[in-house]
Amino acid sequence: MSDAVPAAQPRLSPCGLRLQWDEDVTAYDFGPGHPMDPVRLALTMRLVEAFGLPTAPGVTLAAAPPAGDSTLRLVHDQAYIDAVRDTAEHWKDPARHEVRRGLGTEDNPAFPGMHTASALIAGQSVAAAEAVWPAAGAPADRPRPLHAVNFAGGLHHAMPDRASGFCVYNDAALAIARLLELGAERVAYVDIDVHHGDGVQQIFWNDPRVLTVSLHETPATLFPQTGWVSETGGPDAPGSAVNVPLPPGTGDTGWLRAFHATVPELLAAFRPQVLVSQHGADTHAEDPLAHLAVSLDAQRALAVSLHDLAHRHADGRWVALGGGGYEVVEVVPRIWTHLTAVAAGRPIDPESDTPPEWRAEVYRRTRRQAPLRMTDGRHPVLWPDFAESGYDPADRLDQAILAARRECFPLHGLLP
Repeated sequence: MSDAVPAAQPRLSPCGLRLQWDEDVTAYDFGPGHPMDPVRLALTMRLVEAFGLPTAPGVTLAAAPPAGDSTLRLVHDQAYIDAVRDTAEHWKDPARHEVRRGLGTEDNPAFPGMHTASALIAGQSVAAAEAVWPAAGAPADRPRPLHAVNFAGGLHHAMPDRASGFCVYNDAALAIARLLELGAERVAYVDIDVHHGDGVQQIFWNDPRVLTVSLHETPATLFPQTGWVSETGGPDAPGSAVNVPLPPGTGDTGWLRAFHATVPELLAAFRPQVLVSQHGADTHAEDPLAHLAVSLDAQRALAVSLHDLAHRHADGRWVALGGGGYEVVEVVPRIWTHLTAVAAGRPIDPESDTPPEWRAEVYRRTRRQAPLRMTDGRHPVLWPDFAESGYDPADRLDQAILAARRECFPLHGLLP
């Protein structure tokens, strides 16, 4: 491949990682047949454990309490929080479901743990944000983790007053809001889920302290039908929202090309103090709800790149969240285990076999055969660099990249 660029190499030195986990996050369960199967979280944690990551040097495994109302109100209306509680309490009574607030719908069916499980996931993301931000008055010599991971989080569609797209509370936005409350002046949010990060974008639409960047399948073919390049932020924050909508069928080289043609320059210009990233695994070719064709190896490559960008542009402070992902055996556990390993400074060789005890657990829980290796066989991933290979006006992907650059780069003092 001419002008091909190799993926960044993982950093091998531990930077300090806070891994947020509470087994009760698996109570975020919309019921049988729903795509958001909590087994994906349990199988991820079992794979993380099988690789020894929770006890690796520099890694701290921690559980935070559920976010309380005062924390949830950083993003959500109290009336909505009350509605979530009421819907959960009366989950068997459809007449009590707050459908106008997205509760008790096909996407977000009512269940008894709706408030507590959602608040618990939010609590982990808020704690992750707190972990990487220097505490006021803390001794300067007290070691703090530079990175934090909550792969149960990334519920980026929830709005201040309603649930949306399998998301009840927007933990990603809550983590950002908490960082701002603690004194952060610039927070960058990069969303690589196949769906547009609409909730986070809307919540910080007019806030110049937050840059939201979302790479996603074009809204012409996928929920939530937002995320056009023309969505660039409110009147007080021009350029605070950046969207790169990708054509259906975009695969590894196109996905990586689009990311590297937009995200690094934007982060360099914005100079965030913290990077928050959302790692939805539903860009994968096997995901049943979308139409991109990305491999596990490309997903891992972007985790490595985001780790590197956090060190280059955010003093290493990085909060990494999960997100979508509905191929719950083949894809989600492996990519979020890679994400955790990358953040821990103990990257897993893609050619590694999956541990036998994990394969047995997969079969016990799902009666499915587990994948045998930590790769889709496409490592190392290469892509044509946008600056070096040039723009192809007949290529739909290049059209999308150039449209995003033309729309937003000048607002950051960059040449498109």
